[in-house]
Amino acid sequence: MSVQSSGADGPTGATAPPGSDRSLAPSERTRVRRLPERARYDRDTIDEIIDTALVGHLGWVLDGQPFVTPTAIWRQGDRLYWHGSRASRMLRAVDGADVCMTITHLDGLVLARSGFNHSVNYRSVMVLGTAHLVTDPGEVDVALEAFIEHVYPGRWTQLRPMTERERKQTSVLWMDIGEVSGKMRDDVGHDDPDDETWPVWAGVIPVRMTHGEPQPDAALVEGVPEPRLQPPGGASA
Repeated sequence: MSVQSSGADGPTGATAPPGSDRSLAPSERTRVRRLPERARYDRDTIDEIIDTALVGHLGWVLDGQPFVTPTAIWRQGDRLYWHGSRASRMLRAVDGADVCMTITHLDGLVLARSGFNHSVNYRSVMVLGTAHLVTDPGEVDVALEAFIEHVYPGRWTQLRPMTERERKQTSVLWMDIGEVSGKMRDDVGHDDPDDETWPVWAGVIPVRMTHGEPQPDAALVEGVPEPRLQPPGGASA
């Protein structure tokens, strides 16, 4: 399977797709070199991929050891946010450090007539930048409200207000969405011409992340409506 990242493994020369006023010029670190025709540098596409994601993977280094940590993410304007326990080693280590956040949606399994030509359809984003700890309590509240509303629209105002103890136990960090690139594959198979008569099924099997049936809490008050949820992965509601 071939899911190429925005890494440096081939000739340069990718350019931002025309027609977008919000296109970002890629840096040498974010320029897509492998299959550059799949690159996306326009902010509309990049924001859509981020906004339909629930989880990103944060790359960071501690004492020379690389780590990649999955974490819930959300976007506010030109900033990408994540949060966690104030006791988290990762959150304490990355404040002021260079980090890399990657986000991927798997959209389809691409079956070919040879193992080599199997692939996947996907949408991905890579963001490079510096992590910043949010220190203002009011800004923490605004960021956490945006997180809840990102996943559960309309729910923040229904919840018990956050306590000072909870606020002190929670860290929120952000990075600029500036040095960034996206990459997408949304296509059918790509068999070699001589393989097309080989008698095995070929095509695309769509993959979607969906919500299951809600399972109510045992103490739920009778008559309370089910929550409204953001469709995951950009799927239809």
